[in-house]
Amino acid sequence: MTYSFALIGNPIQHSLSPWIHEQFLNKAGIHGSYTLKEIASNEDFAERISELKKSKLDGFNVTVPYKQMTISYLDDLSEEAQRIGAVNTVVKRNGKWIGYNTDGKGYVRSLHEQYPFLFTNDNTKIAIIGAGGAARGIYDALVTNGFRFIDIANRTLSSAEAITELQREQTVTQVFSLASFARMTMQYDLIIQTTNVGMKPEQKRSILSSDISFHENGIVSDIVYQPIETSFLNQAKQQGNHVHYGHTMLLYQAQYAFELWTGIRVPIGGMEERLQKTLEGR
Repeated sequence: MTYSFALIGNPIQHSLSPWIHEQFLNKAGIHGSYTLKEIASNEDFAERISELKKSKLDGFNVTVPYKQMTISYLDDLSEEAQRIGAVNTVVKRNGKWIGYNTDGKGYVRSLHEQYPFLFTNDNTKIAIIGAGGAARGIYDALVTNGFRFIDIANRTLSSAEAITELQREQTVTQVFSLASFARMTMQYDLIIQTTNVGMKPEQKRSILSSDISFHENGIVSDIVYQPIETSFLNQAKQQGNHVHYGHTMLLYQAQYAFELWTGIRVPIGGMEERLQKTLEGR
């Protein structure tokens, strides 16, 4: 069987998804292709989606700005995608198009791969910075994996409070402004930065001031992957903290998408290092 996958979004010319999925296809020993199908803002989105659904695609990924818009054109959604309100992976199954969200689960997979001990402590205290789509997906995945103490810090408190609708009976979540949170960073075993602050070309920026202190032996994570080491992660490393890089989430959410499309869970192997070298060479 030959598979056909694609990515929709705008802009996507520099996406690494084709490279990642070509590696997966090779590792799985199956034939297939992964193409970029950019949809410009002045194009008829409904018409382009209709064309995709009539094509020979077996599935496609969705990136900004279409993660919410795509939902209206699908036949069904996974429970995760329904809760989060966004899709990044669409699967054609028995003639129907089903939407999934692999961002949060991909993040948790990457975290478990590097720091499995976090998942054995019932009292792990986590803070998420930001309240956008990525924060929502990661929060949902953490709750699903049984983490109980997950706080959210954001400039706009109402956006952070909206994420708390995803909490379960056992979840304890407090919402803080960034200013308040900056005085509390030492309390957390894991801090996850989910905004685009610090992304190229503004890599010198950090979401928090340089004089904050982190929990001793704590883990600091940033989902930004250009640059690999953001100013925020650099702050943490200078204090001797463990860090978790954003490009690992990119790989593991793609791994989950590939698994949904093909039924094959491809091992990441040495792809993290190769992806890092590719990103650093840009």
